[in-house]
Amino acid sequence: MMPVVPPAAAPRKYLRPRSSPDLPPLRAERVLDQLRERLRLMHYSPRTEETYVYWVKAFIRFHRLRHPAEMGGPEVEAFLTHLANDRSVAPSTHSQALSALLFFYTKVLRHDLPWLQEIGHPQRHRRLPVVLSVSEVRAVLAGLQGEHLLLACLLYGTGLRISEALQLRVKDLDFAQRALSTHENITSAWLAHSTAPRVEMDALTGTATPLPL
Repeated sequence: MMPVVPPAAAPRKYLRPRSSPDLPPLRAERVLDQLRERLRLMHYSPRTEETYVYWVKAFIRFHRLRHPAEMGGPEVEAFLTHLANDRSVAPSTHSQALSALLFFYTKVLRHDLPWLQEIGHPQRHRRLPVVLSVSEVRAVLAGLQGEHLLLACLLYGTGLRISEALQLRVKDLDFAQRALSTHENITSAWLAHSTAPRVEMDALTGTATPLPL
């Protein structure tokens, strides 16, 4: 018997999903409203929606209000080149704009995007993070009071993002387990292991304790 030869794999540059037939049709008529509708149907965060709409709008304005369906790889590459060379945006900002356009063309316009793989990504330079010393953290916290002190202690002791800390609700706190949950359903037990758990728990429960730094 002749051996069965598996079909050749597609070239890597075509491995991105070319279409999404399972996505429901959009009701909005304007392209930016369609983008918002698709982001909300796919449960993206409001901040991501705001960012993606900003970059797609900037892309359209850069090409003098041409409809995105009439444009393709060269126009996207020209816009990204403009961001990198003329506006000198950071690599993370460049990638953010590229992600917004990728989502827009694949999920909203439902276009095939083999040309997107040809667009280069900026290189990110590794940098050592700037970390405050214990004495510097103590000086910062000593200059705060009230809600600002509580928020700073939560950020320092748990590693929460600012947006996550601002969105905390009473039911997100578990004093018995010394833990909290974010809105992304990620449970954090950092309060039990952080360098400043006591001041956070005491501040949340209404009692005062010196900063354990």
